Amino acid sequence: MRRYLKSPLRLILAGLLGVTGAGVLGLLGAYQYLRPSLPDVSTIKDIRLQVPLRVFSRDGRLIAQFGEQRRIPLSFEDIPGQMINAVLAAEDDRFFQHGGVDYPGLLRAVVRHLLSGNKAEGGSTITMQLARGVFLSPEKSYRRKMVEIFTTLRIEQELTKQEILALYLNKSFLGQRAYGIGAAAEVYFGKTVEQLSLPEIALIAGTFRLPSRDNPVANAELARQRRAYVLRRMREKEFITQQEYDAALNSPVESKLHGPAVEVEAPYIAEMVRADLFNRLGPEAYTAGYEVITTVDSRLQHAAVKALRGALLDYDQRHGYRGPAGRATLPSGAREKEWSQALEEYAVRGGLEPAVVIATEDKSAVAYSRNAGRINLGWNGISWARNPLPDGSVGPQLQRAGDVLAVGDIIYIAQEVSGNWRMVQVPEAQGAFVALDPQDGGIAALTGGFDYFASNYNRAVQAKRQPGSSFKPFLYSAALDQGFTPASIVNDAPLVIEDAMLEGSWRPQNNTREFRGPMRLREALVRSRNLVSIRVMNSLGPAYATQFIERFGFPENSLPRNLSLALGTAQVSPLEMASAYAVFANGGFRVEPYFIQRIVAADGKVEYEAQPKFACVDCVQPNTETEGGATNLLDAPISANVTDETRWGGRTYLQEKALAPQVISPQNNYLMTDMMMDVVKRGTAVRALQLKRSDLAGKTGTTNDRRDAWFCGYNSALVGTAWVGFDQERSLGPGEEGSRTALPMWIYFMSEALKGVPEQRRTPPPGLVSMRISADSGLAARPGDPDAIFETFMAGHLPPQAEVDTALPTGDSDEENKESDDSLF
Repeated sequence: MRRYLKSPLRLILAGLLGVTGAGVLGLLGAYQYLRPSLPDVSTIKDIRLQVPLRVFSRDGRLIAQFGEQRRIPLSFEDIPGQMINAVLAAEDDRFFQHGGVDYPGLLRAVVRHLLSGNKAEGGSTITMQLARGVFLSPEKSYRRKMVEIFTTLRIEQELTKQEILALYLNKSFLGQRAYGIGAAAEVYFGKTVEQLSLPEIALIAGTFRLPSRDNPVANAELARQRRAYVLRRMREKEFITQQEYDAALNSPVESKLHGPAVEVEAPYIAEMVRADLFNRLGPEAYTAGYEVITTVDSRLQHAAVKALRGALLDYDQRHGYRGPAGRATLPSGAREKEWSQALEEYAVRGGLEPAVVIATEDKSAVAYSRNAGRINLGWNGISWARNPLPDGSVGPQLQRAGDVLAVGDIIYIAQEVSGNWRMVQVPEAQGAFVALDPQDGGIAALTGGFDYFASNYNRAVQAKRQPGSSFKPFLYSAALDQGFTPASIVNDAPLVIEDAMLEGSWRPQNNTREFRGPMRLREALVRSRNLVSIRVMNSLGPAYATQFIERFGFPENSLPRNLSLALGTAQVSPLEMASAYAVFANGGFRVEPYFIQRIVAADGKVEYEAQPKFACVDCVQPNTETEGGATNLLDAPISANVTDETRWGGRTYLQEKALAPQVISPQNNYLMTDMMMDVVKRGTAVRALQLKRSDLAGKTGTTNDRRDAWFCGYNSALVGTAWVGFDQERSLGPGEEGSRTALPMWIYFMSEALKGVPEQRRTPPPGLVSMRISADSGLAARPGDPDAIFETFMAGHLPPQAEVDTALPTGDSDEENKESDDSLF
């Protein structure tokens, strides 16, 4: 009997051993067979995540993100513990105990498959899911399952558990173009991972299984059910308390998309960066995780956007109300649902909210906006909306709100600083603003239109328009270079020019249609006299004048080779104008505009660092051995900025390659700035006096028929150029000149940009002479002349009839000279 019992037992044991051995041999055989198709070990260690391109301001604030896959990689240490608990509870609670393959779970999946006949997934650990998601195709087959198991075991050998989990949490697709928990937190909640609440963590953890279906944007109810499962599993594993479970289970599910947490509104600069990086790197620019640090200052960019929009809204309001953006038929007793439906086709434009009028009173109205809800429009916010007339003026005053508004009108609204709401309209006119650091050309702020998302045409860079009188300073600088002085007398009188290049006779006019006769060059610039400019250019000759003006960086093909250039008929962009004015602001040096400061790879390595050339009035370029035994700096590394300069004997030495070329003399530059400061103090830009600063200079510009309005202004710290016009060129209307239309944009920007910035005191360079002259003749004043004024001249270019005792060099240190009536600066 005992032998009988032993025999079957031996048979069973032998059978088990045989099956086990066969299984092992089968696995070994399968491994050898599949080994060539398994991923390389180095590939496992170097799994590259597709990380989008991110663009930042120079003070580290996010401007934009580009890339199909939205991903924010996190190290294991940066992942909140509760997020790890939630994912483990939902996907693989034995992750830290098994070796990559959960054999009991896998066996259960095999049994289910044998019973059902379906090749369904099952028994997959986190490591297996990672292997499947990174290396394998989505097909379902026994061969692919074996490859998955072997790949899983290899991953477990090569990576730590922490590395595997971090890779899984960063790599997995979680719906709505979000890859990884960092991107999911941003996409679904507009937060970083560490800011997530427990229900938000559970919701993201619930999307790992079927991300396209179970995410809250695709199906809020399925997302809620999946969240409940994750919370229940967390409670079972005692990762959360009963109280936390109950509160999280009953919290609402948010079901809308969030964009990246953009902190700086600079979409035009962002597009410039994107195009530049694509040209450098191709499609890799969107996936390799590059971070680009721009030259943009977030505070100045905010001021530029606000200044441009405010100037365009003010212009638009002066020319009347064109009518509602649309009409909606609201049913009787309509409520919020119907009001919201009426606004579905209307987007926010340049910060302006679409709203539907739901009631009107005698001197007020009530409107509804999706973001602000019900708002009241007072009479001050409505009464501007007069009827526009063909000549650019507006019709009679409104008497009541019903004259212009009706229930169902779709309008745009904006909130004032006071908190009150006003009716506005999206402007038809466009504008651009550029601010540069004149010392190295870095773009501190740039906006190319009212709303990038309505029109991505970058007018700051792409629009080539005539600058009008804002171009005259370059001509006047050429004149000073050829012996003209601020006191040179030029006749402001009618003239007829016969020029074959101008196709016949040309009778230029001043904007005012008036003539003031002989006048000093300084006054001609201050009053923006066209006929004086033409006579100056005629005296210089178009060939010389054009060649000189090219020094400021204007492309040769943008400058017409005829006398019309004196009136600003060049075709230039706002960026080119700002760059040219930087020459005046920095002491006479030509700097190149740039907007990318640094490009950083995903591993933190700096791939590119800008090396701009600097304006440095006090710098000396050594060509041989320097004083005091100093070595030649030309062979030294290029300075990153002027603070890396080296000084000997009170002088600054800057490497030759780092120093921008000087294109006008310090004396020319000083006189031009002095003349343009008078434009601000008492000329066409006198409105800028409201800034209460004495260090501002600039020039207005208006083209024929007022098609373009400009103001270019600066001090030694900042250059700003403002432009207003229509994309399809037409008149801006009566009275819409640079001083009224563009200058307010510049004033608002500078009022913000220069807050707390001390006034910059200018020191006249050697080679200038200050003397008294006759205001009428521009000649040296006779002793005792009561109408004499002071003027400044380059040494060697004193006015006729100058007497020796009335002229003093600016660099003289004699005490007697300092105390005389003709004292220097």
